[in-house]
Amino acid sequence: MKKACVIGWPVRHSRSPLVHGYWLEKYAIRGAYEKVEVKPHDLGGFLENLQESGFVGCNVTVPHKEAAFALADVVSAEARAVGAANTLWLEEGRLHASNTDIYGFMTHLSESAPHWKDSNRPVMVLGAGGAARGIIYGLLKAGIGELRLANRTRQKAEELAAGLKDMRERINIVDWEERGTALKEAGLLVNTTSLGMDGQPPLELSLEHLRADGVVADIVYSPLRTPLLRAAREKGCRTVDGLGMLLHQAVPGFHQWFGKKPAVTTELRNLVIADLGG
Repeated sequence: MKKACVIGWPVRHSRSPLVHGYWLEKYAIRGAYEKVEVKPHDLGGFLENLQESGFVGCNVTVPHKEAAFALADVVSAEARAVGAANTLWLEEGRLHASNTDIYGFMTHLSESAPHWKDSNRPVMVLGAGGAARGIIYGLLKAGIGELRLANRTRQKAEELAAGLKDMRERINIVDWEERGTALKEAGLLVNTTSLGMDGQPPLELSLEHLRADGVVADIVYSPLRTPLLRAAREKGCRTVDGLGMLLHQAVPGFHQWFGKKPAVTTELRNLVIADLGG
């Protein structure tokens, strides 16, 4: 029986066992997916003994993503671009690492708003953390011509842009105070910050300058309909919630570990929404 797991410190908040458990049952696969708490100083030893512990691979959540990337023998282009890994697997005795958050976001965006880049208008991204780096890489790789980036600390935005060397010329840094006016002519707005999440300060942003035919995405999924998405919907914009990214990012790992590419269904989405209390 193949086993995989999610590791983190802490890890009790993870919905990964719910998602992977659903797929294991749906496809009648003899396998298991567990939560394993791993302290930061124990990460190297845990990954070194992954196979001996009976695991074919694992998901990685905070605070281990950067360290897991550094410890892997083979890393994907996506993981290298972000400098972090969230999906690991063993292949011929070597530890492979990838970052599937990029796949998760881009797949959900394309399914929810198939024509998001048809207008070839600029894309606006809020935030410059780890999630932003992956999403920006995915958007630029998809061929957008201009990406406007605003972060509360401009220096962090500058550092993120500098790290994407081959793509830097397409990134324009915008002062946080100018984030509203920078929405002029934008075709897509993406919030990668935690602002608007339950327990966090609100995201203060006027959508006055955003066109009604624009697309607004928020990676926050608790609440599922953030104030930003509600305001965008009232304006007539197409909206993309954060739950789809969470679900789709799990697909490549499951495929790698258990040999079946699973489908993200309405039934699975409703199952996770119920677990979130919504």
